[in-house]
Amino acid sequence: MHRDVSGWQTRITDDMIRSYTEAGQWRNVTVWTHACERLAADADRIVVVDGDRSFTFAELVREARRLASAFERIGLQPGEVISFQLPNWYETMVLNLAAARAGLVCNPIVPIYRDAEVRHILRDARARLFFIPPAFRNFDYAEMALRLRAQLPDLRDVVVVRGVAQGCSTYDQLLGIAADDGPLASRTDPNAVKLLMYTSGTTGPAKGVLHTHNTIMAEINAVIDYWRIRRDDVVLMPSPVTHITGYLYALEIAFAAGLQVVFMERWDTDTAIALINRHGVTFSVGATPFLKELVAAAEARRDALPSLRLFMSGGAPVPPEVIHRANQSLGNCSAFRVYGSTEAPTVTLGIRGPEEAELGATTDGRIVNHDVRLRDPASGRLVSADGEEGEITTRGPEMMVGYTTPEQTAEAFDADGYFATGDLGYRVHGEFLTVSGRRKDLIIRGGENISPKEIEDVLHRHPAIREVAVVAMPHPRLGEGVCAFVITEPGQTVDVPALADYLGVAGLAKQKCPERVVLVDDLPRTASGKVQKNVLRDRIANTLTQSDR
Repeated sequence: MHRDVSGWQTRITDDMIRSYTEAGQWRNVTVWTHACERLAADADRIVVVDGDRSFTFAELVREARRLASAFERIGLQPGEVISFQLPNWYETMVLNLAAARAGLVCNPIVPIYRDAEVRHILRDARARLFFIPPAFRNFDYAEMALRLRAQLPDLRDVVVVRGVAQGCSTYDQLLGIAADDGPLASRTDPNAVKLLMYTSGTTGPAKGVLHTHNTIMAEINAVIDYWRIRRDDVVLMPSPVTHITGYLYALEIAFAAGLQVVFMERWDTDTAIALINRHGVTFSVGATPFLKELVAAAEARRDALPSLRLFMSGGAPVPPEVIHRANQSLGNCSAFRVYGSTEAPTVTLGIRGPEEAELGATTDGRIVNHDVRLRDPASGRLVSADGEEGEITTRGPEMMVGYTTPEQTAEAFDADGYFATGDLGYRVHGEFLTVSGRRKDLIIRGGENISPKEIEDVLHRHPAIREVAVVAMPHPRLGEGVCAFVITEPGQTVDVPALADYLGVAGLAKQKCPERVVLVDDLPRTASGKVQKNVLRDRIANTLTQSDR
């Protein structure tokens, strides 16, 4: 283990540095280096559109230089953490650049988190500054921050962005103490921790994931090459920049590729379509609901969104029919599935072009920049044949360098340095990967393993079903049975016989048919949009326990 300047232990070794550097996967370039290159070559080009305002590379770099200077003037040291819980505002780009320039660790926090989650994150991160909006979506962030401040001895100050709040400093005040512009030069170690992002775990407190400049840029470089990202591309970013997707494909890629980012503060399909057409958006990344709603709205308008050429969807299960429909309705666009996590941002990168469209819908894409091994979840043996399911383990240049807790890091990696994702999957044509579910989500019915995702993929084609989550429920004889939580389309309903008939026609074994259907208005989700199946399992178990009394 290596002791980072931040004080955390990381998995970086001299052999790892040498190997990835010689392979060209770690190029020892930071986002600040790229920003300075854009300042020299593209100073007057617009890099970000934020509502009715836009900013050039020169404007953002100048503000970031001032902010980095302010950080140094108040005594922040390389390796210390600045946290921000902000919407998709241009200031997040400035904060990320300034942190890279000053050698600080950037800690984005998703805006939906409240006291318990924020307290845990700021305490575990040992955050020095906490940037917040005064209020957003009817929630008073300043009031929350002041409630927590006395419990956070490492926190020096709370800084309000776009407003004022009693007891807090302001972003403008911080800029005001900076030396004019500040120096361009930076001596930041590219193998130092630069990003601390907390997973939206389904059990227990969120884990702090550590990335370096090199691990993040290795992912960005692979994406630029594989997706053929160009300087004239325009990204629509509806995903929070405080989530790994928004962070990578807004705050980082804009400077690495020299392209323009169009921010959305909150998702709205009509606004999204207007922004796509107004700014000539060429690609976007988002979870399943974004793509489904965008396609439905575009179809209703008879607008094929001709500028859009790529839409990557992941973070939650993406039914194949969602991809098929998008490719049919958006004439110039390739939509496809991708797979990754905060720890391993993109294990797969979808497809290369329309000729692979079917694989983009039925698999999670081609494995890129990762060395993947599949292990049988029961025996631990390696499996490699197409279609043979195993737990996905992976290693590569974009892999996190550890968690903030060394014990969690040790548990997550095997002796060969492979990270256990907890996801199950199988290979297709050797180089494509299909994620078949979570290891913990398998339903073991009478000794037979049942994949919830297989059932969900069929049920998502049912005309009365908007969304479905299939989980295990206690069964007095077989151990576990199958339960489906269903959100129906307006005015529709379904029951066990209806689903059994539908799954039977689709060719699924009768053992896979849900024995219980629970109609719900919504499903519990993590901050990244994943359905919390552990919550659903607990819910149905409690329901059955109470009914037995």
